[in-house]
Amino acid sequence: MKLLAGLVASVALFGGVQLLHGGDGQSAAIEPAASSTYRLTANGDEAACAVQRGAEVSDGLSQLSVAPDCRALMPGIERVKFWREQADGTVAFSENGIDPVVTFSVADGDGYESYAPAAPLLALDNDE
Repeated sequence: MKLLAGLVASVALFGGVQLLHGGDGQSAAIEPAASSTYRLTANGDEAACAVQRGAEVSDGLSQLSVAPDCRALMPGIERVKFWREQADGTVAFSENGIDPVVTFSVADGDGYESYAPAAPLLALDNDE
């Protein structure tokens, strides 16, 4: 009798978990987006500033926080608010999520190098 009660309880527990997960085997919990901190440099100078990729807003589009002192590297970059990652691995910073202020391609090794605009050449390296 105890075995039957244990079996019924196990089935009920399993069914409840499946109901919470929508029955598809995936967790219903929302995981917090991991932020990433980067170091932005221009033309290989020692001057650098911090850039932080925040929560994802939509597919490929994340919030972006740029330190005010980044203006010394590229005037206007301190106003960007979005990081857009394309399927080809390129990354664009923009004020509105659409029009890029600066665009990066994947660099040799870990990080990115800007290609638009042509000057200044910016390097974006993961700071974690």
